[in-house]
Amino acid sequence: MMIRFGKPSTIDPDPAELNRTIDAARKRMDLFLDSIQILFFCLREYTLDITEIDAETFKQVLQRLQARFQSEEKTRAIATHLERDKTKILDHIQRQKTYLAERETEFREIIDLMTAAMTGLDDGNRDFYTSIRSQGERFDAITRLDDIKRIKNEMLREVDKLREMVRQKENQDQKALEALSSQVEVLKQELSRARHSANTDALTGVNNRKALDHYLAGLVDRNCVSRTPFSLLMMDLDDFKQLNDTYGHTVGDRMLLAFAEKCKSVIRKDDFLGRYGGEEFTLVLPGASLRHATKKAKQLCQTIAAGRYAADDTPSTDVLSVTVSIGVGCYRKGDTVTSLIDRTDQCLYEAKTNGKNRVVSE
Repeated sequence: MMIRFGKPSTIDPDPAELNRTIDAARKRMDLFLDSIQILFFCLREYTLDITEIDAETFKQVLQRLQARFQSEEKTRAIATHLERDKTKILDHIQRQKTYLAERETEFREIIDLMTAAMTGLDDGNRDFYTSIRSQGERFDAITRLDDIKRIKNEMLREVDKLREMVRQKENQDQKALEALSSQVEVLKQELSRARHSANTDALTGVNNRKALDHYLAGLVDRNCVSRTPFSLLMMDLDDFKQLNDTYGHTVGDRMLLAFAEKCKSVIRKDDFLGRYGGEEFTLVLPGASLRHATKKAKQLCQTIAAGRYAADDTPSTDVLSVTVSIGVGCYRKGDTVTSLIDRTDQCLYEAKTNGKNRVVSE
């Protein structure tokens, strides 16, 4: 018998089966990536927006780490950043837990103070009711008198005293309630003003850059969970520097304010208008497709160009006009705030270089 030695026979893999395996692995990877984005979103939503625990820095750490998972970086590089940032994430969670524990202690102290205040109120009410009981005893004593005329006079005197006691108690309670209501209203107004000031452009009254970044980040994050289209318009007033140089910054400021008011008059209630910086503005259109956003941008472009504005309040003043160039972008799956702004800004650049007073969409 002859024994033959050689390489074992190999069976070539079935190409169709291999393609199915690769396709299943790709779908599984996409599912994992989507799950990671959702987890990042949930982690940011869980974070309290509080300065004392440096929440803004923590959100930036999450944003950068999320961007790395979406990038084409090598796995080893992503793993290195994850290991480094993991400590920061755990440290922040501990800071937040400590902060909540401290606030819980403070709330308990507040409850104790309120309890003490209520006890004081009970003491006031107790004094009042004691007076009422004493008044009742005096009424009882009056009924034992024999002289009818004296009974009548004593009754009238005691009734007047009782009325005065009730009136004083009502006034006392009303003043306490008004004082408390006034304090609550002042706190509400101060909080509202602080929030408005922190998110509003001082000149035009529209949202500022900080509010825009926060709003866009929220839309991008929510798209990890619920696919909702939205579009971004970046608008730049044409030749604004020349207007400033010719008529001065006061007129320039008035033109910026007039532009913002024009925009407000033609946008929806849910649209987000903001000043990006200088003479550049942004408009976010929730739920709008690229086609709808481009149509809105052309409408704005025509409306601004048709407007006429006085340089000052004198009768013989110059009549000014201004035009605007607009770039239009639409959110795509996997976009970050930065990538969406960069693409839209590139469209704005093309609108400026191709003649101004026009709309360019991606």
